[in-house]
Amino acid sequence: MLIEMQTIRNFSIIAHIDHGKSTLSDRLIQSTEIISDRDFKDQILDSMDIERERGITIKSQTVCLPYTSQAGNAYHLNLIDTPGHVDFTYEVSRALASCEGALLLVDASQGVEAQTLANLYLAIEHDLEIIPIINKIDLPSADIDRVKLQIEEDLGLDPETAILASAKEGIGINDVLEGIVTHLPPPEGDARAPLKGLIFDSHYDPFRGTIVHFRMVQGTLKPGDHIKFMFNNSVYKVEEVGIFQIVRVPQKQLTAGQVGYVIAGIKTVSDTRCGDTITLRDNPCDAPLSGFKEAKPVVFSSIYPVAADGYEDLVSALEKLKLNDASLIYEKDTSVALGFGFRCGFLGLLHLEVVQERLEREYDLSLILTAPSVRYTLLMNDGTEEIIDNPALYPDPTLIDKTREPFIKAAIIVPDRYMGAVMKLCLDRRGINKNYQYLTNNRLEMIFDLPLAEVIYDFYDKLKTVTQGYGSFDYDLLDYRDTDMVKMDILINGERVDALSQLVHRNRSVERARHACDKLRDEIPRQMFKIAIQGAIGGKIIARKTVSPFRKDVTAKCYGGDITRKRKLLEKQRKGKKRMKMVGKVMIPQSAFLSVLKTDGE
Repeated sequence: MLIEMQTIRNFSIIAHIDHGKSTLSDRLIQSTEIISDRDFKDQILDSMDIERERGITIKSQTVCLPYTSQAGNAYHLNLIDTPGHVDFTYEVSRALASCEGALLLVDASQGVEAQTLANLYLAIEHDLEIIPIINKIDLPSADIDRVKLQIEEDLGLDPETAILASAKEGIGINDVLEGIVTHLPPPEGDARAPLKGLIFDSHYDPFRGTIVHFRMVQGTLKPGDHIKFMFNNSVYKVEEVGIFQIVRVPQKQLTAGQVGYVIAGIKTVSDTRCGDTITLRDNPCDAPLSGFKEAKPVVFSSIYPVAADGYEDLVSALEKLKLNDASLIYEKDTSVALGFGFRCGFLGLLHLEVVQERLEREYDLSLILTAPSVRYTLLMNDGTEEIIDNPALYPDPTLIDKTREPFIKAAIIVPDRYMGAVMKLCLDRRGINKNYQYLTNNRLEMIFDLPLAEVIYDFYDKLKTVTQGYGSFDYDLLDYRDTDMVKMDILINGERVDALSQLVHRNRSVERARHACDKLRDEIPRQMFKIAIQGAIGGKIIARKTVSPFRKDVTAKCYGGDITRKRKLLEKQRKGKKRMKMVGKVMIPQSAFLSVLKTDGE
């Protein structure tokens, strides 16, 4: 079946977290009746349990919706779903590059927030036609006039074109569908030109291998063709092409403008890079599509099994998870305290949490994670440059000339009454206030340059606390800047525990060491001898807490008599405790490692 390009509309839904993106997708799918009411379930495009529980989209999905307009014309609407979190911005940008238009969702009670702006700028960069939609108009706290004013002043869009809707109640869904076919342009491209397709996602099927999600920019693709990926020049024979309608629907061919999938016996997800270009081996296109970059991890942490015999299970679990998550990178690691494990790189803190949760749930593992760290650049005295992300690899400080750490540009949108609290929080985290501007008469956007290392620790939790949940936050990586960084060690009973070491800024080291010592004192069980917990930089102790010993009253049997009898017994006890301390081992429970990562508010 050959589809006319004029009848195709490729669009995406962009919004801040929790503004109703997945619910609107559900209503569009229901109204086009590609799935029966019996098989339908909420958040149908969110296939993972974690996505459903947290109400976020982690793995984007695609669906082709057949729609007949009020004028009687048949259309094919390709909804390219996008992840909604700042960690997955690159995936969002590749999905938007596959579209001609976007639905910009704004919550009628919350209004325009940080990621609403960030996603709008991303859509404008890709020259997309944008339809604003004011969602959740059924809420008692909805203020449509205020949100329209924000759409005009903050976003620079015409508020009169905004469609009023409530995805939950099904209000305004037909207006949204009509708006898509009326206001969004059809795709452009020549079906007779050499094949050029943009990969915007992929997932692993245990029976068919990697299934590539892509947008046909030009040309035609059918089973039997030999395709080539332009990034790594690998060649595969196409087994099946088709479109997504919740389930895969095979087609005889895909032509320019369509969005669909290709199955070609690809063994690993790593071969298919998001943003890569597909072309034909025998008739290649002249140049790949622009904008491709490799997703680079920014947060690093080591993962260890709680029990040493769980290592093999962790190895196989990571291999299977890597098949579904190409952005996860890992390498073997070892720790004196925790044994064998893996050093992993993540796109952000949410990505770290999702990977940890998936490993624990889907593969039934018990894990310990070390404190998250960022990648530092060290300029050595001999002129060489080293890049480290693991405190265990930190060299002798006397050999280091300069240390550089990554900075981010943070955009924070808050009601103006919280300006002082947010300013204090950011300046405490070594932030530099670059700019602030009023978006409306009582909401302002604050721009800070912040060290990424300060943000991954507990910044987002603290921001939500000081703004009573009204603060919204978005960031972009900037550059590397000089810093005064030190390695902080934790000593328990005089022994260094490598898994608890952290790389911290010198000005924050005492505070961080005290926090770690306090948490460990609460978690480490008491022994018959005194346990010293110390934070140290090199040979200098900067914090200390003591776990008190159990004490047996050895003088209880002395009724009266000479004081020397009691003294002799106490002296004997002291010697026994001293000897016990020398040979006694302190067992550190798993909860102690986890407690060091938690903030005071948890």
